[in-house]
Amino acid sequence: MGLPRRNLSEFQGVWLFTLFDLPVDDKKARKRYTRFRKLLIKQGFYMVQFSVYARYFVSQEASEACRGKIQAAVPPDGHVRLLMVTDHQFGKMQVFHGKTESPAEKPPEQLLLF
Repeated sequence: MGLPRRNLSEFQGVWLFTLFDLPVDDKKARKRYTRFRKLLIKQGFYMVQFSVYARYFVSQEASEACRGKIQAAVPPDGHVRLLMVTDHQFGKMQVFHGKTESPAEKPPEQLLLF
């Protein structure tokens, strides 16, 4: 009997987090903030917490184009971090709502087109 087999997709699939602080102290800055946030949503990200958005990709390579679009859209006075973790690492996250622990989100169902 050998070692238990791990599901390789847990290590191939990645979650890309975008963490950002953007100024909103004047009308122009608020417009840049809104534009950046809408870009994330258009790219398929969802809000995890305020100024923290996440999206699942089937592989690191699949996230490259999206990372480039985010990088190009960073406002000149913004602080943005892109953090990539494997689905396996993401699954180890502890999530609390008050004192109650909740499970981490599951990756979305993937459609296969032939």
